Amino acid sequence: MEQHSRKKNRMPSDYRRQRERMVEEQLEGRITDEAVLAAMRGVHRHLFVPEALQVRAYEDHPLPIGYGQTISQPYIVALMTQLLEARPGMSILEIGTGSGYQAAVLAHMGLEVFTVERVRELYFATKELLLSLGLHTIRTRLADGTLGWEENAPFDRIIVTAGGPDIPVPLLEQLADPGIMVIPVGQTRREQRLVRVFRQDGKVTARALGNVAFVDLVGDHGW
Repeated sequence: MEQHSRKKNRMPSDYRRQRERMVEEQLEGRITDEAVLAAMRGVHRHLFVPEALQVRAYEDHPLPIGYGQTISQPYIVALMTQLLEARPGMSILEIGTGSGYQAAVLAHMGLEVFTVERVRELYFATKELLLSLGLHTIRTRLADGTLGWEENAPFDRIIVTAGGPDIPVPLLEQLADPGIMVIPVGQTRREQRLVRVFRQDGKVTARALGNVAFVDLVGDHGW
């Protein structure tokens, strides 16, 4: 699938109102972390979707971004971000850069973001977009995300935006102590549960949350 251009084609005030409605109608009441809500208000989601879909950027569902990938619905982005319990200055590894929206939300919150994408065309398009938006603190890498980013480990937080059959061992090894990872896991590609992993005092525990639907986590430790 050809990657579409991502440019602004409406008045800034139009999108500002849409962002406010997104937060008020989709997030408030379900998301309680004020830093997450501020980031969802502050990041211009419409810039991270193909131009033809920008008018739908703030609707409550995922959207295609090309190459068989999607940008997650706003609520899922906010929920996973909240589950990280991240604070400014923490280092975070994101597996699955995709559109770059999740990375931008994390950067808005003052986190040191390392993000890995495996789809070459998407990687270069998104890297260019992030630089054009002045998000120079987000470090990007083209690689198999299931292997993590060992030379910059350990990471205070890890977020995985694709679903695999299990939690990749390299990611567990690169999670700091204490640390939190949020990842979709499913025994089949159609059935996934959002899992929050805790590392504390040398022990790793995992808690399964609600059902989710993500694109496949592909790599040596994925599908």
